[in-house]
Amino acid sequence: MERKTYYFSINLNYQECMAYYKGHYTSVQVLSDCGKTIRFAAEKLRPFMSSIGIKGRFRIHLTTENKFISIEKVN
Repeated sequence: MERKTYYFSINLNYQECMAYYKGHYTSVQVLSDCGKTIRFAAEKLRPFMSSIGIKGRFRIHLTTENKFISIEKVN
C-alpha cells in the first residue's frame, strides 16, 4: 500500500486534551513540517495523552487518498 508520511509537533495542556477526550471536538488540525494542513479524528491522539497533556513530535501515515493509516510518537 502506498502511503504519505508527515511530521508535526503538538503541545496541548491537560485541560485542552480533556476537551478532545470528552468529545467536545471530534477532529484535530495540525500543520506538518512541510506546511501541509492535516485534519484527523481526535480519538487517534488518546493513546498519547498523559497527566501533562500531549506534547511531542509525531509521524502520521495517510493513504494516497488522504485516509488515516497510523500515527506514532517520534523522538
